Amino acid sequence: MNRREFVRSTSFAFAGFTLSKAELPWAQSPPSDGWRTFEVTTQAEVLKPAGETKVWLPAALIQNTPFQRTTSNRFVADGGQAKLVESNNPAALGMVVATFPADAKPVLILTSQVSLKNYSVDLSKPGNAQPESKAELQYFLQPHKNVPTDGIVKAKATEITKGANTDVEKARAIYEWIVDNTFRDPKVKGCGRGDISAMLETGYLGGKCADLNALYVGLARASGLPARDVYGIRVAKSTLGYNSLGASSEKVTKAQHCRAEVYLTQFGWVPVDPADVRKVVLEEPPGNRPLSDEMVTSARKRLFGSWEMNWMAYNFAQDVELPGSSGTTLPFLMYPQAQTAEGRLDSLDPDNFKYEITARELS
Repeated sequence: MNRREFVRSTSFAFAGFTLSKAELPWAQSPPSDGWRTFEVTTQAEVLKPAGETKVWLPAALIQNTPFQRTTSNRFVADGGQAKLVESNNPAALGMVVATFPADAKPVLILTSQVSLKNYSVDLSKPGNAQPESKAELQYFLQPHKNVPTDGIVKAKATEITKGANTDVEKARAIYEWIVDNTFRDPKVKGCGRGDISAMLETGYLGGKCADLNALYVGLARASGLPARDVYGIRVAKSTLGYNSLGASSEKVTKAQHCRAEVYLTQFGWVPVDPADVRKVVLEEPPGNRPLSDEMVTSARKRLFGSWEMNWMAYNFAQDVELPGSSGTTLPFLMYPQAQTAEGRLDSLDPDNFKYEITARELS
């Protein structure tokens, strides 16, 4: 499979209605060997528009991977104009951008169809991974605003990986350190912001997925390992017995979740998720389980090298600029965003910006 194969789209935009669809050759008959197909619909509405209104929604991943194949991203912007914007770099960022005039009701609906398959890499023996391009690997070694690779991040990475001789040993050492030393903080808004320098400088290592997994990515990059955050959303219940690691119903509006991958020379991109181990510790009934708990140790072992794909990916992008926005860059794009003539709205403020996300399994 060519991981850089992009979903090609055609877009039609005119006042009153916008429709776009993107399809791949296998769209009508996706493989059945372990793949599950989902339809994920996001409906976003600005409740207090002022002048021209813009809405941005993250699209389902526009790149094929071993764990996700996006069949289509279809959208409707009644009364406005919209288009699917795709990045031309390894961040694989796709977003639907809609503009509504002052006299229109700003409602944007995006429906994505994806096929998902549980993802695991056997680290017990060298694999036959196809090498990525040097340019792509270099891209995922770059520092970002909230994820630097020098200073205190580099110093901590050197400390953690001391004595580790291979890239696998370094990747595992960082994973184990995060599981042992961080914690999930339920008071953090949304999924966090991923400001890893602040975490290390203050010594406060609490956060949510976008914090803890960004810490993994930053420490890995500072150790010379290409790594990336993968931003997405849970779309179904866990079939592995974890109440805390799945959606509780078809309404998944608050089920956003960031994961991570690290590139290991003999294995390719390897899935990791130390943040979900800490989520099991805090939230798996009855709650506040010790690290020695059997369910925690099982999750800890599984989440270095595998993901349960009851989750849909959006992109790998950091420091995101929203096309046509007057606001600042975002650390990532995982939530719907909107802006009126009065400025950028808070994506977590239900009094001004309302959205609902539903996920339905098709097969």
